[in-house]
Amino acid sequence: MSLFSRSLVAGTTGLVLVGLAACTGGSSSGTGGTSTGMDSPTSQAGRSGLADFDVCNFFTPEDLAALGVHGPGEPDNTLESEPGCNYRGDVKDVTLYKAPDTTFDAYSRRNFGELRQYEIGGRKAANGVTAGSEGQGICSTFLEAGGGTVVITVTGLMRDSVADPCGEAERAARQVEPRLPE
Repeated sequence: MSLFSRSLVAGTTGLVLVGLAACTGGSSSGTGGTSTGMDSPTSQAGRSGLADFDVCNFFTPEDLAALGVHGPGEPDNTLESEPGCNYRGDVKDVTLYKAPDTTFDAYSRRNFGELRQYEIGGRKAANGVTAGSEGQGICSTFLEAGGGTVVITVTGLMRDSVADPCGEAERAARQVEPRLPE
């Protein structure tokens, strides 16, 4: 499987989720209920702008052509908390994930061997390679979006089939960033 975040240590996900109730951003919709100042994880998830973000219908045909992959995408639900959609190409796969319940800051604390943070269109962004996957032709660019995180992973079908997987993932993120939920 050519999946970036599937190599996470199982315990890491649980640790990240414990701290999310206080860390997740989002705006209140003013439903008339009383607030204690602390939102439950469920209410935070309900406010995420990524809740209805469709990873298998987000990329346009032009996006897919520019990425060198073909549609339709194949759903990837390896992690229930991070649904994705994989698009296949001749030399690489590109997978789009959403982590609606994981803030950018929490996502950046995952098991990365390489991590470079920057901004795209005023959003926090980073390129990351999971620890142990360095030099294997795989890289993800992740961005803050809709109170959670959107991830674009480029995976070369062979170790050296993609000269710069981080550059390709970042280029894709820059192309689609204006259409991501705030």
